[in-house]
Amino acid sequence: MDKLSFITLWDAYGGLLTAVQQEITDLYFNKDLTVSEIAEQKGISRQAVSDCLKGCKKQLEEYEEKLRVVKRLKEISLEVSSLATDVSVWAENFITAHPEYTKEISELQNILNKD
Repeated sequence: MDKLSFITLWDAYGGLLTAVQQEITDLYFNKDLTVSEIAEQKGISRQAVSDCLKGCKKQLEEYEEKLRVVKRLKEISLEVSSLATDVSVWAENFITAHPEYTKEISELQNILNKD
């Protein structure tokens, strides 16, 4: 599992990890500390940090396998993107046919494009 995949899973399911697991994974993946730096900071062995990271990765993958939250979010994102494209095409066609509504259509597009 690459770092981006892990962070995506961590964002979705990180709250289900224990406080210690959350802290260690945050230090490693978000703060870019090494296993050795985390071990020193936490007063534990490097092996304990490695085991924790490996266990967390597996646990997060299992959550996704069962719950599919990340998969669903990606599907929804693609659908929203497709709908935005459809609205944009409609807006262009509408403005061509009814140029008197250019301002109103532009305002609607701005509203739809806000994140």
